[in-house]
Amino acid sequence: MGQQPEARTDWRNNGVKVIPGDQLDPNTAQTPGMDRQAAINLARVGAQKIWAGTVTIHANAKTGAHHHGALESVIYVLKGRARMRWGERLEYVAEAGPGDFIFVPPYVPHQEINASTDETLECVLVRSDNEAVVVNLDIQPVEAPEPVAWVDPIHRQPGP
Repeated sequence: MGQQPEARTDWRNNGVKVIPGDQLDPNTAQTPGMDRQAAINLARVGAQKIWAGTVTIHANAKTGAHHHGALESVIYVLKGRARMRWGERLEYVAEAGPGDFIFVPPYVPHQEINASTDETLECVLVRSDNEAVVVNLDIQPVEAPEPVAWVDPIHRQPGP
């Protein structure tokens, strides 16, 4: 008996895909105050484990409170200044600027704020699944959020 020939992968149609920046899809889950556009997801490129796109927040604007279910999110700031609030009452706050990454764990209630009064905040967003899960929340933020410094192996806790 002869062996079956191996099935060859059609790399032309199942390989690298380039999504032009002017062809992103605004037909994705939204939160008031921001504009999300999908670049990479199941429907557009067959992605099985990630979602990627852009987020734009106009000057001096803020989003509604929300979380992304079981998904992890990474936000990379391209332009502007991002102020993130998080917690049960959005009582914690930290800021990030161009070149900074922001990690949002699963189920964390949060709010994105454009900290600039005259510059649009532009970010790249990547999530750990191909679904665009957004759960918008009805949370009243506290008046004075508690500042939290970014602390990691290369950024120490600031001293008094």
